Amino acid sequence: MTPRARTNQLLYQAELLLDTQAGDDEHAEARRMAAEEGALALAELALESLLREVTEHARLPRHDWRELLGPEGAGIAELHRLRELAAQPGSWLAWLVSRLEALHASEGAARRRTGAAAGLIAVGSAAALGDELHGCLQAAKAEIAALRETSQEW
Repeated sequence: MTPRARTNQLLYQAELLLDTQAGDDEHAEARRMAAEEGALALAELALESLLREVTEHARLPRHDWRELLGPEGAGIAELHRLRELAAQPGSWLAWLVSRLEALHASEGAARRRTGAAAGLIAVGSAAALGDELHGCLQAAKAEIAALRETSQEW
């Protein structure tokens, strides 16, 4: 399988997990959290696959996202573009990196929904991890198309 096909496959699988219905039994909350964190883990694999894909011409020995998107990462145009994107607050990549760090922390990335008392209206803009991840994946796919185009020029 080519790196491009693998990136596409991982993104598709992450979206499939996000679309999995949690159900309404006593395990629904745990099932939702598992699907969200599983999709986030697939998004991490997709990010590394993307990095492998757009740096194929450089024949890098490693493709760890922390390494390549960090300040000591290789001086490749696509990586520079991704580093700048990761540094922009509110960008899909900045959001993804922060959630991946949470995923690897002992608390994890998924959160239980607050059990507000019936009749209370939830206030705030705290979207579910799955909803935010879905938006992130859509923005990532748009960016990936542009990265592939510049990478193919090499």
